[in-house]
Amino acid sequence: MTGLAIGIDGGGSSCRAAVADRVGNILGRGNAGPANILSDLESSLINIVESAREALRAAGLSADTLSKVSAVVGVAGANVGDYGVRIERALPFADGHVVTDALIALQGALGDSDGVIGAFGTGSVYNARRDGKLHGIGGWGFIIGDQASGARLGRDLMEKSLLAYDGVRPSSPLTARILAEYGDDPERLVEFAHVSKPKDFARYAPLVFDYAAQGDEIAAGIVKAAAAAIGENLDALLWPECPAICLLGGLAKAYEPWLSERHKALLAQPKGDVLRGAVDLAVKRLNAAKRGAA
Repeated sequence: MTGLAIGIDGGGSSCRAAVADRVGNILGRGNAGPANILSDLESSLINIVESAREALRAAGLSADTLSKVSAVVGVAGANVGDYGVRIERALPFADGHVVTDALIALQGALGDSDGVIGAFGTGSVYNARRDGKLHGIGGWGFIIGDQASGARLGRDLMEKSLLAYDGVRPSSPLTARILAEYGDDPERLVEFAHVSKPKDFARYAPLVFDYAAQGDEIAAGIVKAAAAAIGENLDALLWPECPAICLLGGLAKAYEPWLSERHKALLAQPKGDVLRGAVDLAVKRLNAAKRGAA
C-alpha cells in the first residue's frame, strides 16, 4: 500500500474525492455523478470509483494507484440494511471503508472536538460527539426521512403545488410558477415525481428559499416547517454544556436566518467541509495501518 489516502464524499447530487499524503496535504481532487446508494447502488459505486480516479489524475498519479491506497467513503444510507457493506465489498482500494455521511460531516466540521452537526444537501443527517462518544440520527432517505433536505423541500413544493391546483390549499406565485413549468398539467407534474430521483427534487430547493425571502406564503411555510424539523433534531442531540453547533452542506447558510435564537447562539464556523472530514478519516486509517504493520 502506498502512503496515500483518498477521502470520498458520496453526495446525492455529486460525488467528490480528494487524495492526500500521510499528513493530510491534498494532492488532487476529483468529481463524478451522484452516489445515492439507496436508490441506485450500481451507479453509486461507479461514481465513487470514478471520483477517486479523477482525484488521482489531478494529482498526476496513474489509475492503477487506485488499488494501492487507503480510502474512506462517506455516503447516506450506509447505516441502512447491508447497503454500506455491499459498497465496501466492491471497492477496488487496498483498504476501503464505508461510513455514514454524518460521520464525515462531523469530522470535517469539528475535527476531534465535541459538538453537534447538521448537514443539509440533497439529503439531511445529524451527528454529535460528546465526551468522545458518537451519536447520529437521521439520514433515512427522503421518502420517509431527510426532513429539511433539498429533496424534501422540492417534494414538499410539488405537493403544495398539486394541492393548490385542486383548490385544497391556497396558491402562491411559487406554486403558479411550478404549475406553469409543467404546462398547468398536474399529470405531467405527477409523472415527474414518479420517475425522479432525490437530486431532481433537490434542484427546486434554491427556488423555495428565494421565494420565501420574497414573502411567498407557501415557500415560507415550507422553509419554516423544515427549520422546525432542524430544531427538533438538534434538540434530540444537544446537552447543556454542548460547545457548538455546525451546519454544513449546500443549504446550511440558507437555513441560518430561519433557526430559533437559542440554536443560533450556538452556531460556530466549521473547521472544514464534509470532504475534508472524509480525507481526515482516511489519513487516520492509513497511519493506523502503518503503525499496526510496524
